[in-house]
Amino acid sequence: MKVELDLSKRPDAAPAPKSLAGLSLPALKAEMEAFGVPPKQAGMRAKQIRRWAHHMGCQDFMEMTDVAKDLREQLSESYHLERPEIADHQVSVDGTQKWLTRFQPGVEGESVFIPDVSKTGALCVSSQVGCTLNCTFCHTGTQKLVRNLTAQEIVAQILIARDEIGEWPASMENRRLTNIVFMGMGEPLYNLDNVAEAIDTISDGDGIAIGRRRITVSTAGVAPKIPELGARTGAMLAISLHAVRDDLRDEIVPINRKYDLQTLFEAIRAYPELGNSRRVTFEYVMLKGVNDSLAEARDLVKLLRGVPAKINLIPFNPWPGSPYECSDWETIEAFAKVVNRAGYASPIRTPRGRDIFAACGQLRSESVKKSAAEKRREALAQAE
Repeated sequence: MKVELDLSKRPDAAPAPKSLAGLSLPALKAEMEAFGVPPKQAGMRAKQIRRWAHHMGCQDFMEMTDVAKDLREQLSESYHLERPEIADHQVSVDGTQKWLTRFQPGVEGESVFIPDVSKTGALCVSSQVGCTLNCTFCHTGTQKLVRNLTAQEIVAQILIARDEIGEWPASMENRRLTNIVFMGMGEPLYNLDNVAEAIDTISDGDGIAIGRRRITVSTAGVAPKIPELGARTGAMLAISLHAVRDDLRDEIVPINRKYDLQTLFEAIRAYPELGNSRRVTFEYVMLKGVNDSLAEARDLVKLLRGVPAKINLIPFNPWPGSPYECSDWETIEAFAKVVNRAGYASPIRTPRGRDIFAACGQLRSESVKKSAAEKRREALAQAE
């Protein structure tokens, strides 16, 4: 039966096809209504497209067998399901994969898939292109903020990764991509509206189907937004801490000058539903001679008192021009022992993807990219 559209709602001049891939369900419904689908049918059509695009990974409307053929043809004229352009894709010797995605000319962001030894893995996504925080140990901080990413652009990073590792439909067993971490480029809480909308789409059980407890949002300490993040998203919280004294944190994480440690921890304690099954992850990059003394380990334990927490100790990952060195391994292990004895889990994160600049703190997009071989040579030289 031919689908009748309300053509009065459609523009006279047909615009360039627009992508529906990565849109939230409310946004898809709005697109269907704007396209001329009757309001009583728009919600159903949006759910059909959502399932095909986000659950099955479909990139061709003509494959949507439960959608009328004439509507599929009409949709194909005005929309598409393709991903943004992949400007660069690299694979590390350890299996880590990094994508440089070009969302539009001059707007490029990086995402990283980190496989685990248990054959599961996390995708580290970006929420901004560039960053305003200027954390001194982080390569991303050397790139000025270009703009926030939209919710659709954030979700597109997941679609790209699933395409590459072949994980469609989303419900398939033994998935490798099991977790999403907002630990890529940018400060997620400075783009909270889009991050929250993206998390709604990512956690949709009829779509991408990655549960909220498997989604972690990391902030450098935008304290006023922390309780709001929990209330709006139900995601797990991570804090990019890196120092236990205000004077040092002011230097290496400059946002601390605005929201000091007392203010930050008041916000953390207000995060909804904290408990043993919902602990805060504290990220602590190990900088030689800067923040790695046993006294600082003991002060970290005092600082965390009363907060359900685990601490990820992160060996510093070098980048060209960085002013720091990684702490000696013996120092990191001694630091971890102090924290462990206090009852906190403190795993030492194994550096992954250093040879392709995909490790923690190394992400940075550039409009003119160096060759993959040249980047590998630089990274290996820094790691030696």
